[in-house]
Amino acid sequence: MTDVTLHLLSTLFVVAIVAGFIDSIAGGGGLITIPAMLIMGIPPLEALGTNKLQSQFGSASATYAYTKRGLVDLKSQMPMALLSMVGGVFGAIAAAFVPAEVLRFIMPFLLVGIALYFAFKQQLSDQDRHRRISSFMFGCTVVPLIGFYDGIFGPGTGSFFMLAFVSLAGYGMLKATAHTKLLNFGSNVGSFIVFTISGAVLWKIGFVMGIGQFIGAQLGSHFAMKNGAKLIRPLLIISCLAMAARLIIGQVDPALWARMTAVFGF
Repeated sequence: MTDVTLHLLSTLFVVAIVAGFIDSIAGGGGLITIPAMLIMGIPPLEALGTNKLQSQFGSASATYAYTKRGLVDLKSQMPMALLSMVGGVFGAIAAAFVPAEVLRFIMPFLLVGIALYFAFKQQLSDQDRHRRISSFMFGCTVVPLIGFYDGIFGPGTGSFFMLAFVSLAGYGMLKATAHTKLLNFGSNVGSFIVFTISGAVLWKIGFVMGIGQFIGAQLGSHFAMKNGAKLIRPLLIISCLAMAARLIIGQVDPALWARMTAVFGF
C-alpha cells in the first residue's frame, strides 16, 4: 500500500501541471507522470490505473478550451470519441495478454518516424488540406485502432492521433491538436473503466494530479491556440523524440533513467 504523504501529493501535483501543459499541445504527458509515480513508490499497475484517472482531467480540460474556441464540434465528433472509448476498453482488456516488451521495442521506431514526418513534411500549417479518407472510414478504423493502442500500452497516443488527423483527415495542425484531445479523452475513459473494475486506481493521488492536469492543460491549450502550428510542430517533434529516447533508455538501462529523472526533481 502506497503511503500517501503531503510530499508525494505536492510533487505529483507539480508533475501533473507540467505534463498537462505539454500533453495539451503535443502529447506525451504519460511519459512524464508514469515514471514520476513509479519513482515515488507507486506500484506499476496502480501507476497505470491512476494515470488514466488523472489524464482524463487534462484531456477534458484541453477539449473544453478548444471547443470554447470553436475548434471542435462536440455533437458531430461524439461518435468518434465513443469509438475511441470502445477501443480503449478492449485495449485495456488485451493488455493482460500482449507482451508489453514487444510494444516497447517497436514504439521508439514509430515515434522517430512521426518526428521525421512532421520535421520534413512541407506546407504543414493551421490550414486544412486534402482529405485522403472519408470521415466514416476514419472513425470506424483509425480511431478505435489508436484507442485500442492507448488502452493496451499508451505512450505516444496523442502523436498517433495527430499523425492520422494531419496525414489522412487533412486537418491543420491546430485543428488536429484540438480533435486529438477529444479522442484521447475517449480512449482514457475506456481504459479507465477496466482499471477501475480491477481495483488498480489510487483515487486520492489521481484526483490531486487531475487538478494539476486541468491547470496545465488550460495553460497549454491557450498557449497552442495563440501560437498555432509554429509552436505545435516543433514541440510535437521534440515530444516524439523525447518519448523515443525515454523508451530506449528505459529498456537498455532502467537504473540510468531513474537517476536522470531524479536529477530533474521527479
